Amino acid sequence: MSDRPDQSAYAQAGVSIEAGDKAVELMKGWVEKARRPEVIGGIGGFAGLFDASALKGYDRPLLATSADGVGTKVAIAQALDKHDTIGFDLVGMLVDDLVVCGAEPLFLTDYIATGRVVPERIAAIVKGIAEACVEAGCALLGGETAEHPGLLDPDEYDVAGATTGVVEADALLGPGRVRPGDVVLAMEASGLHSNGYSLVRHVLLASAGWGLDRHVDELGRTLGEELLEPTRIYAKACLAMARAAEVHAMSHITGGGLAANLERVMPVELTATLDRATWTPTPVFDLVRRVGDVPQPDLEQTLNLGVGMVALLPADAVDAAVAALTAAGVRSWAAGEVAVATEAERAGRVLLTGQHPGW
Repeated sequence: MSDRPDQSAYAQAGVSIEAGDKAVELMKGWVEKARRPEVIGGIGGFAGLFDASALKGYDRPLLATSADGVGTKVAIAQALDKHDTIGFDLVGMLVDDLVVCGAEPLFLTDYIATGRVVPERIAAIVKGIAEACVEAGCALLGGETAEHPGLLDPDEYDVAGATTGVVEADALLGPGRVRPGDVVLAMEASGLHSNGYSLVRHVLLASAGWGLDRHVDELGRTLGEELLEPTRIYAKACLAMARAAEVHAMSHITGGGLAANLERVMPVELTATLDRATWTPTPVFDLVRRVGDVPQPDLEQTLNLGVGMVALLPADAVDAAVAALTAAGVRSWAAGEVAVATEAERAGRVLLTGQHPGW
C-alpha cells in the first residue's frame, strides 16, 4: 500500500497537484528566457545545475550569496490583483546585495508559498522574476511553489529567494578599500523599493483610510500604482561603473535606511557626511511624512528616501562613474564625503546634514 495520499484526498485537504503541474507548464517559457550559457537542463528536476567550469577564468573566485524576500509589499500586489512586477522586487533585493561587494550575479532560485495554487497567478509571479533576472544578467535556475492551505488564505502568497554570484578576490569591494576624501555617490531609487511598507500601509491605508485606487495629484497616478512601482535593479549598472572607474565600496539602501546601510561598509576610523540638500526625495516620501506626521528621523531609519544605492570612490573617479551610470539609465550625484572620524563620531559613522529642498 502506498504511503502517498491519492490525489482526490489531497485535493480535499486543499492541495491541487493538477494546478501545480499547470503552473509549471505556464512558467516554463519565462524561465527559459532567464538562462545563461552555463545552465544545464531545464526546470522540473530536484536541483538546478550550473556549469562551474565557467569560473576557471578566475585566479581566485569568491562566491557570494544572498537570501531575501519582499516583505509586506506582496499585500499591495494581492490587493490590486497584479502579480507580474513583484518579481522585480525580489530580484532587486537579492542581486543588489551581491553587487555591493563587486560580485556578478550568476543564478537565482525562488520560493513561492501560497494558500492555493492559481496557475495563472504563479506564472505571473515567475514571469516578473524571470524578466528581472534578464535585467540583472543572472539565470533563474529553479525554485519551488508550495501550497499551504490553512496556513495561508487562498489568495495569499509570499515570495523569497536566494542568489549566488562571483567576484575575483583582488576585486572584492568593501570597508578595507575606503579612504578619507572618498566621495559618496548616490544613485536614484525608483520609489519605495521593497522596504518600509508596514509603515507606509499603516500611515496611508490604515490611519488615513486612503484606498489604493485613489488618484494622488502629486504622484501623478493612483496610490496603488505608486506603491507597486518595481524596485530598481542596479546590478548591471554598478558592475559597469566598477569597470569604468575605481570604486572602493557600495551599499544597497534597504531596511534601516541610508545611514544604517552606509555604515555597514564604513571602517570604524572613518565617517561619511551627506548633505540632504543635494537631492529632493520623490513625492511619495514627502506624502508619508506629511500625511502621517512622521518625524524625519523615523523616515530616515525606515525608508530609502530616494537613494537606492551608494558608491564610495575617489574624487577623481566620480566623472567616469557618473558617465557609466548615466549610460545605464541610472541618475547619480555626489551627496557627501568621507573623512577621518573623531572619537565622538565613531558611535555613528554616517551623518546627514542640511535639509531636502522643499521639506
